[in-house]
Amino acid sequence: MKLKQRVVVLCAILLLLGLAKVFLLDGGEGSAASRRDLRAFRKMEAGLQLAKGARLTHTLQSPWEVAAQWVGPREVYPDETPEMAAVLNALTSARVERADVGYKGTQLKALLVLEGGQKVVFKPKRYSRDYVVEGEPYAGYDRHNAEVAAFHLDRILGFRRAPLVVGRFVNLRTEIKPVATDQLMGTFLMQGNNTCFYGKCYYCRESEPACADGEVMEGSVTLWLPDVWPLQKHRHPWGRTYREGKLARWEYDESYCEAVKKMPPYDAGPRLLDVIDTAIFDYLIGNADRHHYESFQDDGGASMLILLDNAKSFGNPALDERSILAPLYQCCMVRVSTWNRLNLLRNRGLSGAMRLATAHDPTAPVLTEAHLAALDRRLVGVLATVRQCIETQGPDNTLIEDRMNLPHP
Repeated sequence: MKLKQRVVVLCAILLLLGLAKVFLLDGGEGSAASRRDLRAFRKMEAGLQLAKGARLTHTLQSPWEVAAQWVGPREVYPDETPEMAAVLNALTSARVERADVGYKGTQLKALLVLEGGQKVVFKPKRYSRDYVVEGEPYAGYDRHNAEVAAFHLDRILGFRRAPLVVGRFVNLRTEIKPVATDQLMGTFLMQGNNTCFYGKCYYCRESEPACADGEVMEGSVTLWLPDVWPLQKHRHPWGRTYREGKLARWEYDESYCEAVKKMPPYDAGPRLLDVIDTAIFDYLIGNADRHHYESFQDDGGASMLILLDNAKSFGNPALDERSILAPLYQCCMVRVSTWNRLNLLRNRGLSGAMRLATAHDPTAPVLTEAHLAALDRRLVGVLATVRQCIETQGPDNTLIEDRMNLPHP
């Protein structure tokens, strides 16, 4: 066989191998990675629906001790958590021992201490479910139900990087006021027959309180991460300027990812792929407000990007803010496991999983049908973006095998 013919045959073989990789990872079951990811997906499906009113029966540990032991460098909770429903139920029912203004930030929240000394963050309801937040994609108050839905999306995608969140109703007169600090009590007021509070934060105003329905307020409760895992804050490399007429570099420089790849901690380890996973996560929920992010301290770049503060999500179901996906379409790379999971959630599988995951929540329905449909529509957009990268960069440069699992200490 002549050299030219050999080159043609070799090129054909390489092309077939590349197409085979895409086929196997695009909903197929033939590769070892696909089979492994399919098993993980089936496990997720089996544990997705949570029982209402569940309690711990097989351990003398408190729900807070159980949840604290789950946390590791690369996960907030493991893939198998038979106690998840009991821990979430404890978050909805445990007695409030102390209530204070929230930690520093721009949005209204309260810091509660539940029975047993467990800290949680309470975010009050500000909008009805079908309220559409107009304007910039990061506009409006925090949405408490967005925190609940984002946590369950984290479960569905298999990231396991979001703190536990559940909806809860609290009676402000009987549960909060008797244990409130003077600082928090000073922000309570009445509007008609409704009890309200405005807390303390950068945008908190007496003229813009959150109000209960009478005395009972709906909100979300987020489990505080264990103090033995202190957090470190980072500026997001694809953060916005939040200044009219001033663009961030990534908004005009299509080669920006190459510069990011030269900066620690993105030049080695899993962090850049975490950022891309997070971009997909944020695009699905419509969160354009991740200007900073947290990891665990002194991690050398090995810690996961923790999916905290997801309340600026699910504001406008008609708006698909494509710029959120900039890390994905500028870097043109994604984890094989993420790609496989997304493919397994096609054909309205994502909205169906979200319905099932949130059905137990005390504040259900957590999302409107419009927001559920938006999840499926945005998933189609993510898959199309990855396929375009595969066409231009090739599957080997786009689909990255990275399954970094660090042991618990």
